Amino acid sequence: MPKENTVLTIDIGGGSLKMAEFVFPPGGAVMLRKFAFRKLEEQEGDNSAFAQAYHEMIEHNHFSAKEVRLSLSGQSSFSRLSKLPALLGNKNAIARIMEYEARQTVPYAMSEVVWDYQLIRHAWSDKHSETQEDGSTIEIAEDHEEYEALFVAVKNDQIVRYTDVIEDSGKKILSVEIAPVALFNAAKGTQLRDDECALILNIGGRGSSLMIADQNRVFIRPIPIGGDTVTQQVAKEFGIGFPEAEDLKHRHGFVALGGAYEEPESEVAATISKIARNVMTRLHGEVNRSINVWRAQHGGHQPGRVLLAGGGSKMLYITDFFYEKLRLPVEYLNTFAAITIEESINKEALQAIAPMFQEMIGLSLRSVTQCPIDISLIPTSIRNQVELNHKKPYFYVSAFSLILCLVIFAFGVNKRLNFDKQRVERVKIEVEKTNVKVKEVDGLAGKLNSAKNAFEEPMQFLAARGKWTEMLAELEQKMPDTMWFASLEGVGDEVASEDGQGGGSSGVGNPFGGSGEPAATGATTSALPINITEVKQLRLTGYTLIMGENLLEERFLKQLKGSKFFEDVEGGSSLVKFTPETDTLNLSSFEILVKLKESIKK
Repeated sequence: MPKENTVLTIDIGGGSLKMAEFVFPPGGAVMLRKFAFRKLEEQEGDNSAFAQAYHEMIEHNHFSAKEVRLSLSGQSSFSRLSKLPALLGNKNAIARIMEYEARQTVPYAMSEVVWDYQLIRHAWSDKHSETQEDGSTIEIAEDHEEYEALFVAVKNDQIVRYTDVIEDSGKKILSVEIAPVALFNAAKGTQLRDDECALILNIGGRGSSLMIADQNRVFIRPIPIGGDTVTQQVAKEFGIGFPEAEDLKHRHGFVALGGAYEEPESEVAATISKIARNVMTRLHGEVNRSINVWRAQHGGHQPGRVLLAGGGSKMLYITDFFYEKLRLPVEYLNTFAAITIEESINKEALQAIAPMFQEMIGLSLRSVTQCPIDISLIPTSIRNQVELNHKKPYFYVSAFSLILCLVIFAFGVNKRLNFDKQRVERVKIEVEKTNVKVKEVDGLAGKLNSAKNAFEEPMQFLAARGKWTEMLAELEQKMPDTMWFASLEGVGDEVASEDGQGGGSSGVGNPFGGSGEPAATGATTSALPINITEVKQLRLTGYTLIMGENLLEERFLKQLKGSKFFEDVEGGSSLVKFTPETDTLNLSSFEILVKLKESIKK
């Protein structure tokens, strides 16, 4: 079952505080559930009286509605009806004009007021007569259309002093408007016809509000004359306080009738009635002046009737007074036809304050229909909060979307990290396998190198043996027939002494490393010292039939030039020792050092 909506309406008048709780059942009419009324005496700048009265009324009457619509006295507002040039469709230009009008109307800085306006379409026909060629006249009607703007402004602190108290009590403010606008909306929704022009006079405590409802147009003017004006004159006349004068007015007061009539027996009542008539006469003068301004400056119609409202309109014979002065039908405004009343409500108590209750009905209608005048004077702080509340769902959706994106991103990153981690683990396993293979390969390579080294040693030895054979063959080829070797000895860098023990020298008696083959024909060998590791030269000793040293060098050493194994004479081969022939034999001995191009390791 749909839940009922409830709204608490609050009207802060010049000297009273009124509250009413309305219920909006689904598919039903607006119902008045509770109401409350209290006199309110506020001092300028002091908000404690309102705060105290507000909390006491909420608690005593058990108002449960969480949403509030608020109306303020028309005496605290500034209103103006302005005719606009032909700017239809140009909202920016209209806004600039209205801001200019506001600056001209309001005697305060624009930062100190809350203001709003509403465009009102005004259409009329201009009839005139034209004479035809045949002398006859015809009526011609020309339709015209223009736009007006109703501007309303209230000081910001006048509103905030009430809205702060209401918001602090945990309630939400839906709208803030002035009482004349709420009263006009209530009248248009119930008692006024669309084609009539009527004057609504709300006589309040500290002042009155005049409204002229001309079809869909409205003219609002505050008048600083109200019920308290009568009370103040009574207090002055009788020399009593304001509360006593107010009580005296309610018990004996009425508006004296004009012309000859019998005065009441009570002298007090007669005096009060005359005071009331004088005050109402002043009020009538302001009403007449307002009607003239409406017709002259705004081209409005003459009102066809008068509707009274407000606490000051309850004075006896007041309808007769205004009928006498304005010569128009006068009646009380009754907007209760727009609502229903709950059975539990005290009807007599409601009837006693009925003239002051019309604004409350106008406030309630805003929750169920589009009112003719929709002007909102919600302070900037509340408006910003409302806009923020409207944006909160989008903020929550955005925040949720952001969080969702972050979660998805985190999930994706986590998935990617897990995937990369798995890849790293797989790579680590493969790397470990590869490292094992590499170690195996390195081990096999080491074994291979060891095998190569073990193989190369005999290969080098075998290669050296073959080299010795080739060297001896070449020596045999280069050696003249008239010389032969007695010994062949391998030496190092230094030449050995005659006894073969020179420092650093080496002798190679067996150039084949112990194979037993002779070095050359007729050659003998000597023992190989143990300190020889590398043979760089050959010491050749032997005998020759060549009788000269120079001739031996020319015939043998120079033959080594271009040798594959031996350096030539310039490269280091030399005749070390030459012993000429002896007396007994025709032989000469020699010792030759032949330097090898490439050394031979042992």
